[in-house]
Amino acid sequence: MIGELVVFCGLDLIFWSCFGVCPRGQRTNFEKICEECSGCPELYDWLYLGFMAMLPLVLHWFFIEWFSGKKSSSALFQHITALFECTAAAIVTLLLNDPVGQLSIRSCEVKVLSDWYTMLYNPSPDYVTTLHCTQEAVFPLYTIVLIYYAFCLVFMMLLRPLLVKKIACGLGKTDRFRSIYAALYFFPILTVLQAVGGGLLCECHSFLFFNEHLKVFLVDISIILLSLRY
Repeated sequence: MIGELVVFCGLDLIFWSCFGVCPRGQRTNFEKICEECSGCPELYDWLYLGFMAMLPLVLHWFFIEWFSGKKSSSALFQHITALFECTAAAIVTLLLNDPVGQLSIRSCEVKVLSDWYTMLYNPSPDYVTTLHCTQEAVFPLYTIVLIYYAFCLVFMMLLRPLLVKKIACGLGKTDRFRSIYAALYFFPILTVLQAVGGGLLCECHSFLFFNEHLKVFLVDISIILLSLRY
């Protein structure tokens, strides 16, 4: 009965605890035992991480152009600074992630969409007591994006105001900081998007990627058939 209901709860063999949440970086196997994730992200996972990492940079560039326009020659320097901020944030995030100090990722395999939303699958074996087994079953795809956004915000607040104050003299005092103010709005939106819709975005991204390859395959088949016909 428990084996059927407990989806993400497992037995920690290190501490021999009862069924409960697995430590970070682990998830349950078929025997409901917590085991360390030792795999590498798949292609779809890397594409998803790249997509989520590019969102802040694209938004930075958009708002820099939107508020700078042709009034200031500092837009190029702000673009380069935004690129440096996001690149530095990505490198620091990878170095701090497990394995620490390496530009690599140790990850758990994403099996189904529910792996992203473990908080919705806390079982009640006796219909009275709830086993709280909320964990990051898709380690580290869920938290690594949030950590990256946090570092992007920190680097932006450390570097961008000084740069804008020095070189954006062609704009007014309020206009020159509008791209920074815009980032203070879209970073919380991106955080909520990742926290709530990260799993849906990842699944949709994989589906769209597959469809693109399917289209290319169909085009190739059509070309071959046409060449054979003529």
